[in-house]
Formats: sequence, structure tokens, C-alpha cells
Amino acid sequence: MPATRRLGLIGMAGALLAACTPARLFNTITPADPARRLAKGLPFGSEPRQALDVYTPPRSREMAPVALFIYGGGWDSGARGEYGWAGKALAAEGFVTVVPDYRLTPAFAFPAFLEDVALAVRWAVDHAAEYGGDPSRIVLVGHSAGAYNVAMVALDLRYLAASGVDPGRIRAFAGLAGPYVFKDLNGPILQRTFGAVAGADDYQTLKYVRPSAPPAFLATGDADTTVGPSNTERLAAALRAQGVPVESHLYPGLSHTDVLLGLSRIFRGRFAVHDDLMRFLKAKTGLSLG
Repeated sequence: MPATRRLGLIGMAGALLAACTPARLFNTITPADPARRLAKGLPFGSEPRQALDVYTPPRSREMAPVALFIYGGGWDSGARGEYGWAGKALAAEGFVTVVPDYRLTPAFAFPAFLEDVALAVRWAVDHAAEYGGDPSRIVLVGHSAGAYNVAMVALDLRYLAASGVDPGRIRAFAGLAGPYVFKDLNGPILQRTFGAVAGADDYQTLKYVRPSAPPAFLATGDADTTVGPSNTERLAAALRAQGVPVESHLYPGLSHTDVLLGLSRIFRGRFAVHDDLMRFLKAKTGLSLG
């Protein structure tokens, strides 16, 4: 495909992901990876949005590692049904993949969405083996607000502890274009999401960086005007200062949505995001690179 044509499709796909219904359309029209959705709408809690889908590799793999994919949407939008393509992208590489919903603002605020991610991890620990997954090898992958969610659950031990999960089960986390460092709560999104937090820094990822944190893959694009690349750079630096293994990437010319679209089958040949991420996750879970 000519470069100009590819760039035009990228722009169109980015626009599609900007709203809920078009994102579902992208999920429908993008070529699917060879993976299977074996379960839909399984509850992991009592709230309506505490439900998840499960995707499995196309070939039987005994005790495959488990990936949770957490989508973004400014903590006020998004649905698991819009990201089946992402679940299949991970499953096609050998991961039993869980894509959960989580509670959103304005009905719920911090830390409800983090509690839901930890509860989804608890579900994976309890049930992944039923789908061929190894609950001792879990990775967390998120984009945008979802990247913040997985970083916080991986770093702040309170959430996994509240769900009864041994943090040693988390082999790595991956954040794509995540907002990790908030200088202040300027703007309606941050204010409604974190404005009621009692502790001024309770929502800051940097507060919870620790030497025992799981290895991290952090990626962003230098053309991201939604979440500044400095978020990725600062979290990566803080983790490295504590001796945590970090692989970070600043992809030239990629926007906020491009970094996520790089996982899709239609765009991964254009971007290195997919191959870089899968190589990292496989290395951290002992999955064959073949």
C-alpha cells in the first residue's frame, strides 16, 4: 500500500476511535487476527459494567500466559465490545486474553476503575485455567486512561491486595500513550475523575514506584497532543531509578491513537509497536518468540 494511502487510513481510523459508535465500527471492519472469543459478558463483580470477554489463541497452548487489555476513553467512555480486535491481536500471539469493562465517570470516580481492574485480575487468577491460561503468568496492557489504570494496579499494591491477588503473578505491565503524571487537575476530565481524592498525590503513579515493581513496557508517539510524551519519559525514568527493568519507546510521527492502532492487523506493518510489545511480553512470560 502506498505511504500516502496508509497515512490516510491511519487518520481515518484515529477519527473512528475518537467516539464510541465509530470505535465499534472500526472493530467490525478491521481485519481480525486468527483468534477466538470463547466467552462474552462474564461477570467479575455485581455492577453492570463489571463484565469481561475472553479470547484464546488459534492453536491449543497448554497453560498459555494471560494478558488483560484495558482500553482508554478518558475514564468516561469505552466498552469492551469495541476492542475485540485488540483482544484478538494479543490472543493470536499466544496469550489467553481478558478484555474487561470498568466503572466510568461521572457515576464513579477514582479509584473505582482501579478496583475493577484488580477484580478482573482476580477473575483471571480464578478462571484463566478454564480457558487454557496460566494464572501465575499475567501481564497487564492498557492504552491512554487504560495505561494509567494498569500502571497504578501494577505499582500501588493496595488494589491487588484488596482483591486477594499475589503481586508476583504480574510478570509485566505495558502502557501505551498513558497519562501518568498530573501536575494539577486542570480541565474537566481530570477534575471529575480525581477531584474528590483526599490525598493530593494519591492518584500519582510516581508515588508508588518501587524496586519490586514488575518490568514495564512504555510507549508513546512524539506527535501525541492528547497526552504529552513526557508522561512516558518521567515514569520510565522513575522506574529505572529504582532498578526496575523498563523498555520505553518514543515513536516518531505517531499520535495518541496511532500507538494503539499499531497493534491492529491493518496497521502493524506500518508501525513497530506491535512487534516491540509482543517481543517484550513474550520474553517476560517465557512464551516462545516464534
